Amino acid sequence: MWSRASEKQSWRHSSQTAFPCLIHRLDHIVMTVKSIKDIIMFYSKILGMQIITLKGEKKALCFGDQKFNLHEVGKEFEPTAHPIPGSLDICLITETPLEEMVQHLKACDVPIEEGPVPRTGAKGPIISIYFDPDRNLIKMSNYMSL
Repeated sequence: MWSRASEKQSWRHSSQTAFPCLIHRLDHIVMTVKSIKDIIMFYSKILGMQIITLKGEKKALCFGDQKFNLHEVGKEFEPTAHPIPGSLDICLITETPLEEMVQHLKACDVPIEEGPVPRTGAKGPIISIYFDPDRNLIKMSNYMSL
């Protein structure tokens, strides 16, 4: 097991040839927030994510085959990164047309920071809008037809 305290990074100087990609998909991301209660309300009410309770009353937001595990600042679970609220910048893909998303967000009084604007996603060109609940930047995007 790797030790977080270890500063030795022998992999940097390894002559080992690269493996084929070992990662299949993203499972979950830990989001550090100011208020779990507020963020649950936003993501479930505005984006329709499912709220689940994990062991020890931990909360998560599920969508598709992924989830956001929620940590409240100052109440993180170990092991943890060095989180601060507002450090997440993530792109979520929706099949809902962005025009509908913009109308929905405006109807819910969610300010749009930017967009729609063209960007590049993991699998090609996307059109994106940005909004910023709890200082975590969320990009909601549609893939463009090729």
